[in-house]
Amino acid sequence: MRVPGALHVPEAGIINYRQVCEKCAEIVASRGGDMRLNTKVEAIRQTGYGVVIETNNGDFEAKFLVTCAGLQEDRVAQMEGAGKDVRMIPFRGDYYALKPEKRYLVKNLVYGVPNPIYPFLGVHLVRHLDGDVHIGPNAVLNLSREGYQREFNVMEFAETLFFPGFRKLAFKYWEEGLQETWRSLHKGAFLKAAQRFVPEIQSEDIEAAPCGIRAQMMTKDGTLIDDFLLVDGLRSVHVLNAPSPAATCSIEIGKAVAERVAQRYERG
Repeated sequence: MRVPGALHVPEAGIINYRQVCEKCAEIVASRGGDMRLNTKVEAIRQTGYGVVIETNNGDFEAKFLVTCAGLQEDRVAQMEGAGKDVRMIPFRGDYYALKPEKRYLVKNLVYGVPNPIYPFLGVHLVRHLDGDVHIGPNAVLNLSREGYQREFNVMEFAETLFFPGFRKLAFKYWEEGLQETWRSLHKGAFLKAAQRFVPEIQSEDIEAAPCGIRAQMMTKDGTLIDDFLLVDGLRSVHVLNAPSPAATCSIEIGKAVAERVAQRYERG
């Protein structure tokens, strides 16, 4: 019996997450919500009637708090004493993009079989709604939490290195880590990974694209959390881990968080 080289899933799709965020903001505003951008949470304290969130733009009071702070989520949750046994480890994902004249080579989403060791998909090819085709990402330890230009933050990098879970992971899988780093530094190695799916792609067909940083939660024993992780605080719910497909499933995740909040209210 002939074994197929790939599976075609017609239902697979992608969304424009910027448009999703804009629509969510529109709905919040239409229902009386207030959005504060460029606002950093500096402390969370309990009162007899709820929670006070102290920020660089003033204090906010609420009966109940929901947090989902991405690359800073463990720090925000720990301000309230939640999520003490996990740490956010920043993994940078590098991307390349097909040049416009070569986009015809990829007409769908092309994914490989992921390595079960990691909660990462490995290099794959994604055709976006505007026709752009991105190739990637790899998964390399980043030098800082929000270093999109590879900025080096000594304190944050040291925080990662001294976390017991990271040291255990690095000792166990150092070879895979070196391979990912090599792919990040050498275009040819990255191209070779893409050519597993589309051999026609050549070096001159691709160009560097903006990177992303994955907010990957890890436990003290070195386990990379590969599922959604919601943790309860005293009067709060903290979304500590929201991996792919968090954008595509954002509405369903929101429903799950809302149900959890409702249950907490019912319990008092």
